[in-house]
Amino acid sequence: MHPDPAYRSDDRALFESLIEEIAFGMIFAATPDGPRVAHTPLLTTCDGPVQFHLSRGNALTRHLAGGRALIVANGPDAYVSPRWYDDRDTVPTWDYLALELEGRVRRLSDEELEAFLHAAILRHEGRLGGEPWRAGEASERVWANLFRGIVGFEMDVEAWRPTVKLSQKKSAAERARIAAGLEDAGAAALAHLVRSLPA
Repeated sequence: MHPDPAYRSDDRALFESLIEEIAFGMIFAATPDGPRVAHTPLLTTCDGPVQFHLSRGNALTRHLAGGRALIVANGPDAYVSPRWYDDRDTVPTWDYLALELEGRVRRLSDEELEAFLHAAILRHEGRLGGEPWRAGEASERVWANLFRGIVGFEMDVEAWRPTVKLSQKKSAAERARIAAGLEDAGAAALAHLVRSLPA
């Protein structure tokens, strides 16, 4: 998390929407073999806990249940050039959104894992438009193979640590130029956030 309090937020709805929108993150935990990280889809339950699954063969899988872990979800990010500032006698920076979640992890039961998978499929298929694929289209054999290959987990989030660094310290005119520059550079999502953050 960025140490500057100007880039922090206590907006829990924002945190939940970030997880909902990003929907993918990294799980970090200590193991007897050293620190490990896994990349996985995330699903917010909208009442605190965050669910995810890992391959049964992942190095973290056998160490997470009952332990503490850190989830990181990264939003849009981009380089910010001093050419967009009033005073060019400065240095470049990076604007970004990131969310760190810390808490205790428990393993999901088979029933909870199945519910997680169905909820994740519905959520993501719904974003695509058109006729959605449904889990029922997979044969029992294929679905059973999936279950043999993954383990579901849920983190009870005890600490939410966001960084919302969107050139807040710049003037409205500079922020407008930064947003335009980001958009021209192909960072439209970040440009939108810079424009929409209240001054």
